[in-house]
Amino acid sequence: MTADRRDRQSGDHRGDDRRDARGRQRGAARSRAQGHRTSQAPSQRRRFTDPARTAAYDVLREVDASDAYANLVLPPLLRERGITGRDAAFATELAYGTLRLRGRYDAILSRCVSRPLDQLDPEVLDVLRLGAHQVLGMRVPAHAAVSETVGLCRDRVGAGPAQMVNAVLRAVGRTSLDDWLDQVRAGAPDETTALALTGSHPVWITRALREALHGSGRSVGELADLLEADNTGPRVTLVARPGLVEADELAVGDREARLSPGRWAPTAHVLASGTDPAALEAVGDGRAGVQDEGSQLVTLALAATPVEGCDERWLDLCAGPGGKAALLGALAARQGARLVANEVQPHRTRLVRQGVRAVPGDAVEAVRTGDGRETGSEEPGAYDRVLVDAPCTGLGALRRRPESRWRRTPADLGTLTGLQSELLTSALEAVRPGGVVAYVTCSPHLAETRLVVDDVLRRREDVERLDARAVVRDVLVPGAEIDLGADDGGAGGLDVQLWPHVHGTDAMHLTLLRRSGG
Repeated sequence: MTADRRDRQSGDHRGDDRRDARGRQRGAARSRAQGHRTSQAPSQRRRFTDPARTAAYDVLREVDASDAYANLVLPPLLRERGITGRDAAFATELAYGTLRLRGRYDAILSRCVSRPLDQLDPEVLDVLRLGAHQVLGMRVPAHAAVSETVGLCRDRVGAGPAQMVNAVLRAVGRTSLDDWLDQVRAGAPDETTALALTGSHPVWITRALREALHGSGRSVGELADLLEADNTGPRVTLVARPGLVEADELAVGDREARLSPGRWAPTAHVLASGTDPAALEAVGDGRAGVQDEGSQLVTLALAATPVEGCDERWLDLCAGPGGKAALLGALAARQGARLVANEVQPHRTRLVRQGVRAVPGDAVEAVRTGDGRETGSEEPGAYDRVLVDAPCTGLGALRRRPESRWRRTPADLGTLTGLQSELLTSALEAVRPGGVVAYVTCSPHLAETRLVVDDVLRRREDVERLDARAVVRDVLVPGAEIDLGADDGGAGGLDVQLWPHVHGTDAMHLTLLRRSGG
């Protein structure tokens, strides 16, 4: 019997709830977990929990101890342990949900623990977070959540902290989530901090997102909705690479797979939950892939932007891990162009080669390892189109990589924005006069988007900022109408900023530039 089924049954049959292991009826107080006495010695009490909860805990520890990404750790762990079906879904929601809502749960747990949370052993704190998510964020009966989490603690941490875990989680469960959030808001020094704590984002990121909303012509009143969208797992979206696969071929390999058209990009198809995209033949052989619809949209926009003169040679300057390169390669093949994919990290270069394996060979001139900052000086004016998918904080993909919000710091911006400026400068040197450059980030932070572009353009007189909004509207699914925010009348009003809470995509930024000098 699966773990969540056991939990539901234990919550649905109150009579069964009040019987002990020998079938004897327990008192009402004991059944409501108000009694704490047991006939078992501590060494005899249950030390184990189910495999789903154990897997979720092990993922949290790997993320914390090794700076791993949960989306890279959990799937192979589930396969290795043979955890499938509902148990796999339970483990996934428990791990990802706990990581996303860690800040909220820490704010609540700090009101139930007698010392600062940073003085707890990290293993114990992760157990408490997992328990809090079950009690407050999942449909698990409180008594089952507490019991199973205490068992997890005994199994993975030891018997010593189990009593404290039991007491803390019982305290958490005595108050509803709404009442806890009211308490957290009341204790916050200002509205932005209150939103950060209840919405489970670091305060500095919450402030940056507020500024980004305003800077892209949107209301700052959308901030709460944006934070909520970041805490909601994204749907799996496939890209059908043009010329390589048709929409009706995508489901081959899994007769139960259900797909629906994307909202914006004609190449996008949304996969119903419960289907493993790796089971689809088109994904396995590279004709299709898993790619956010926002990433597809900005790539389509670059390929559709008019260039002056020839249109034969394209460059993906920062190509790893290869999703945009594969789509660009397919588009280049249809337009009679050739793609060069450049990546600075050798292991990511290998991923790019794997990603473009289905693209016709004559459309991929090279997949190479090199420093994109040097491309402009090494190959001046050699390309007609250049994509700069710049390394960034990734604040636009927090729903996809829930742990990244707790790793990034404001200090990261200085290093990244310097790199972004160098890469954009190199791209503008590598494109020929009349050619176009797309500057893309998976971050809405103004320091990584508009300010980088403005800073580079202040030093040049041979670059024209194009209307990226008009190009994006041209490549949409026929009949689609997209809200890109109010035009502020400035140069930023030409750029595109997508949002999870508005568009259902990652928060992708797009600036289109044309080299105009002779």
